[in-house]
Amino acid sequence: MINNIQKLFKITTTLVIGSLILWNCEPESDQLGSQFFQNGAQGTETSYPVIAYNNYNGIAGQLNGDTIRTDAVRLNSAALGAFSESQFGLQKAAYVTQVRLSSYAPDFGVNPIIDSAVMVIKPLYATDSVTTTTDESYVYPIGAVPAKKVVKTYPVSKYGKAKLGGSKTTFNIKVREVTDFLGTNTDQIKSNKIVGTGNVIGSKVFKGDINSISITKKADNSVLLEREASIRIPLDSTFFQNKIITKGTAPELTDAASFIRYFKGLRISVDENDGYFFNFNPNSVVINLYYKKNKVDGTTTTREQAVFAMDLGSANTHFSQISFDRTGTPSASVISANQLTGDSRLYAQGMGGPGIGLRVPLATVDAIKAMYKNDKIGIISAKIRIYTDAVNWNNSYKKPETFVVRQRDLSLNGEDQYLKDFLIDMSALAYSGNYNLVKAYDLDKNPTYYDIGITQTFKNIIETEAKNNDLILNVGTYTTDANGNFLGIQYKSLGQQNFNSRSFSPNRAVFIGTEANNVQSPKLILTYGKK
Repeated sequence: MINNIQKLFKITTTLVIGSLILWNCEPESDQLGSQFFQNGAQGTETSYPVIAYNNYNGIAGQLNGDTIRTDAVRLNSAALGAFSESQFGLQKAAYVTQVRLSSYAPDFGVNPIIDSAVMVIKPLYATDSVTTTTDESYVYPIGAVPAKKVVKTYPVSKYGKAKLGGSKTTFNIKVREVTDFLGTNTDQIKSNKIVGTGNVIGSKVFKGDINSISITKKADNSVLLEREASIRIPLDSTFFQNKIITKGTAPELTDAASFIRYFKGLRISVDENDGYFFNFNPNSVVINLYYKKNKVDGTTTTREQAVFAMDLGSANTHFSQISFDRTGTPSASVISANQLTGDSRLYAQGMGGPGIGLRVPLATVDAIKAMYKNDKIGIISAKIRIYTDAVNWNNSYKKPETFVVRQRDLSLNGEDQYLKDFLIDMSALAYSGNYNLVKAYDLDKNPTYYDIGITQTFKNIIETEAKNNDLILNVGTYTTDANGNFLGIQYKSLGQQNFNSRSFSPNRAVFIGTEANNVQSPKLILTYGKK
């Protein structure tokens, strides 16, 4: 233990900009590293109980009123599906989006007639789990070309139940026309937004696998068709013939502003109330209209094939529509959380579900301040540890790997009480290579536990009279750019806490809360040294 504390101290002292360990004996601070462990002095690790409560991210007084911002600005990924289990109840995710034309006032040619309309969605999938089927005698239908066809089948990445009743979970995916104007792509939209919809204009029975297709010409191995792994949803050809193709250069199709008021959008959902969630890139969704038009060559008229793309990407207003029904489940208690003395069980759920509130009691803070003042202690490490509930969350569902953590100032009201900056630890040490805001242990075991590193935050409370704000944990992670840099640090003026994956992380878990005589109840673990 002493060796570990010494190692921890050495790491800690190298991280600080200025100094992670502030000492109140003026000139001696430069030699703090040796002071703790000279002459047989030892570091001390002590734990203190923490008040832990459920933090409901919903509308006050509404049991299933969970909300989170899920518009295009927040939606790096989107979830689709439904999942129900005994602790949290039912959670469903649908996707709503505008549509734009790839070009306006389009010229579809003479006598254009749609053959088919297809929506293409590219979900995340397991690249290392593939089944390959090869047809060496395939005949490519356009021109009857002898070819080789290779089909690769992958399972989409799932959170929930891949099987129900011993068989692969089946979803009936439905696409409906939206009848309400969805606004602009700068609008802030919450996950509980309701939109009007019309008839079903597309559907697919989906069993959890997607295919990629490669067709090459036998004669010279040239590529005839290359199709990425995707979900392809057949759409109503007659609908798009009348809505798009026959309109051509009509006013409704002359510019984007007119078009998104004419064709207001689409809603994609599943009929079922149990199964799993899968994620996809909302900015890669497209609709392809395959049609034929006249081609005149002298006195000969033939039918020429053409494709027109409709864009469902980043320029469009789009959002995740997430609903809950936890009626009659243990997690229904989140609506009446006890912030004063804590809750015995904590329910942390992604995609807008509840989070966890943590508070170091004032009496504990005062006692440690007295140690700092009177005993001249120096804080080496401070972390809060939480455990999953080995009884009530004993299953094979993937546990959260990390959390986003922000401070809560209870002296403020409304959304303003949730501070939008990173913890000082993360802001100062994010790129040090030695700091992790959250460390997860035994993710594949039961229970799992997590350490939330708050060394500098807690030192400031003890040593500089910083405010002892609550900590709020929510399932998710902070988002980064292509180089791994935290977007919240780059765009601090927009609120560092706004750049995270909360809106599309489906994980959840039940945790041990504040409970007397339970060694797995949340605790502050403090490591300190003194002369």
